[in-house]
Amino acid sequence: MPIVVTKRDKTQTAVARITTGKRTASPAAWWVWRPLAVFIATRLGILLVAYLSVGLIADAPNTPPYHLRGVGNRLVDVLGSRWDTGFYVSIAEEGYFYKDVPLPSVAFFPLYPLMMRALGAVVGDPLMAGIIISNVALLLAAVLFYRLVAESWGQPVADRAVWYWLIFPAAFFGTAVYSESLFLLCVIGALYFARRGYWEAAALLGIGAALTRLVGVIVAPMLLLEWWRQWRLAQDAAKGPLGPLPLAVGAALAVPLGTLAYMAYLWRVFGDPLAFIHGAAAWARQPQSPLVTIAGLLETPAGGWPAALLAGQIHLDDWFDFLGVLLFLGLGVVLLYWRQWPEAAFVLLGVGAAFSSGLLMSQRRYMWVLFPAFIVLARWGGRPWVDRVVTAVSLMLLGLFTALFANGYWVG
Repeated sequence: MPIVVTKRDKTQTAVARITTGKRTASPAAWWVWRPLAVFIATRLGILLVAYLSVGLIADAPNTPPYHLRGVGNRLVDVLGSRWDTGFYVSIAEEGYFYKDVPLPSVAFFPLYPLMMRALGAVVGDPLMAGIIISNVALLLAAVLFYRLVAESWGQPVADRAVWYWLIFPAAFFGTAVYSESLFLLCVIGALYFARRGYWEAAALLGIGAALTRLVGVIVAPMLLLEWWRQWRLAQDAAKGPLGPLPLAVGAALAVPLGTLAYMAYLWRVFGDPLAFIHGAAAWARQPQSPLVTIAGLLETPAGGWPAALLAGQIHLDDWFDFLGVLLFLGLGVVLLYWRQWPEAAFVLLGVGAAFSSGLLMSQRRYMWVLFPAFIVLARWGGRPWVDRVVTAVSLMLLGLFTALFANGYWVG
């Protein structure tokens, strides 16, 4: 059973747990420098692949003009002028658009572009601000994720979890002007601080998650289950008191305030509190049974599957996304089997919400933010052959998808 730290005065105990043999290390050495090294190595690799691929792939397509603008720096152009990046830049510079536009920007939640606008006033460019926010948030999320895993599962598992997470095939989105990094910082931070008894901080970060993405509301059940797990452990260990029930319930109930705040804004400005749902319909994203989505994927192509496969007519993007959904669904079930209730709830609810959106498109990106799944891979990665397979497949696909994204192809 993983160790859970629930009191604020147990920092030194947590440090002692991840000290092995004769080796001792300060919290900074273990919890900052290790994830920092992985962050630097993976980001440099992504930037190198992006830079080289733009020059090597000469017949790249012209991407749709989603408020995109080129700049004199190739890497800044890749990170800030591809696909959804243009919407965040547009919101930060011009505000939201809803009616009389083909692709309403109200589908994108406000915290990330608001931070871009605020920092953009300092650095002089919202696009550069977005790159800074994404990468700083990703680094902080990596540190918190490392600490969260190390305290429960030990340092070797934490090493592998952060490594697998940062080399996941969709991990390059964490460096571009996308909201995934900020969302990850909020949700990982919410669980981390709740586990240490800082329910007020968990509530604020949960609200931040709900202001960053619609799926952020699933932080609420995660926090409730975290309190329940702490209560059960206290009861089993020492028949202790019930614990901080009002704070825990209050933290969970506070999470949807982020969504409600955005709805109130949309109601006031556009007269439609559900504009983010109606706007998403422009991308054909509407609630739909996953069975309907699967049926569409499995529809037999003209000439049959063997002929389509040999002719290269299979839509590989959809299959990559579908296999990603199946993988994370399975990892969520494993967390459930291990009785890691908060983590399992977050992964399974995240898979269900993403896969019920009516499209397979972007599922690999949506799966990447379901961070507890990487704990399962990290524990299995203690077997050398598993570690080699996960690393090899992840790096190969990360390089491929980064090169495609850098050249304007849709990969999530």
